[in-house]
Amino acid sequence: MSNPKFISELQQLINESERIVFFGGAGVSTASGIPDFRSSKGLFMKESGYRISAEEIVSNCFFNRHPKIFFEFYFENLVYEKAQPNLVHKYIANLEKREKNIIIVTQNIDGLHKKAGSTQIFNLHGDIYSNYCTKCHRHYTLDELQLDSDGIPRCEDDQAIVKPDVILYGEQLHADVVEGAVQAIAQADLLIIAGTSLAVYPAAGLINHFNGKKAVVINKTLIRTYHLNTLFIEDDMTNVFKKLK
Repeated sequence: MSNPKFISELQQLINESERIVFFGGAGVSTASGIPDFRSSKGLFMKESGYRISAEEIVSNCFFNRHPKIFFEFYFENLVYEKAQPNLVHKYIANLEKREKNIIIVTQNIDGLHKKAGSTQIFNLHGDIYSNYCTKCHRHYTLDELQLDSDGIPRCEDDQAIVKPDVILYGEQLHADVVEGAVQAIAQADLLIIAGTSLAVYPAAGLINHFNGKKAVVINKTLIRTYHLNTLFIEDDMTNVFKKLK
């Protein structure tokens, strides 16, 4: 259970800050029924159903070599189209509706921040709702995907594979997204880091660009940053955000 003084301090920081960046990881969406990756019950800890690890399956190399297995795993474990924004997504979106200048930098691909109503979002790892033909680059929404007999999405124009616009292991982050996220973090007064182990690079390294007066880390387990002025709140983030106004 988080210290009430920490909640009060976080509330004051939110109220007084002019530019806020919310940097979120997989833990932000667990309350929406989407599993994280690296916890004891996370996606990478369970059996993939194949003789290879889940982490290897979501690599660019594996996608190119074994698209049938990749898409079987992808649609079963990474696409949660029916998931709905939870209290955290809604709180962040509501701050924007209250005319707070808040920008989201997320490692998640579930699109729940957008579904909640937030508009200033940098999706570091892409999102499941955007897909493109690997040959002609025609864009497809998730609903527009047409699967062949092997369950592989195919382009209507040239029958090439349609790839989710998500960053797989072995791929680089989109430069324009990184540039925008870095600029937002560097200009922020307050940086809120939530639901991430800060173990995935280069995304986790972006917080090093923060020069504001205060950083806040909210996570079930204690993680460390090297920022000199950080408020650590060790708790389930739902417990934290439901106490905020």
